[in-house]
Amino acid sequence: MADFALRPATDADREFCFALHKASMGGYVTAIWGWDDVVQRDFFDRAWDFTITQIVTLSDRDVGILKLEERPDAVYIALVEIHPDHQGGGIGGAVVRHVIADADRRGQPIELDVLTVNTRAQALYRRLGFAEQYRHGDDDVKIRMRRAVP
Repeated sequence: MADFALRPATDADREFCFALHKASMGGYVTAIWGWDDVVQRDFFDRAWDFTITQIVTLSDRDVGILKLEERPDAVYIALVEIHPDHQGGGIGGAVVRHVIADADRRGQPIELDVLTVNTRAQALYRRLGFAEQYRHGDDDVKIRMRRAVP
């Protein structure tokens, strides 16, 4: 498994993050809603918040993003995306395990949403101790998963 680092995002990372989103999630979005650049750009711009976003780096190269929200009842992983060129090498799992270790130290559960069509991510989350809580969104296209405090 490759070592990764996290650095705080800045507003200058906006275009990298949108391009990464398109590369890593475009196929899943297309499968559910179809990809429309204007719609996706608008959605991305409305959700963009560099203050809760970290850039995943590998050997000083930007390869992914992690977006966390501290909620009253849980740490919420709002986004984990690794560029397809770097998927399958354990980076995504290592990033999530990093979040788990921090949440466990603080005694907090973790929640996230995953698209129903993203079975690869679902399998990773299950291996890491997450369980499905419920489905939501139009036509139940999202799965809320939760990892309880051990």
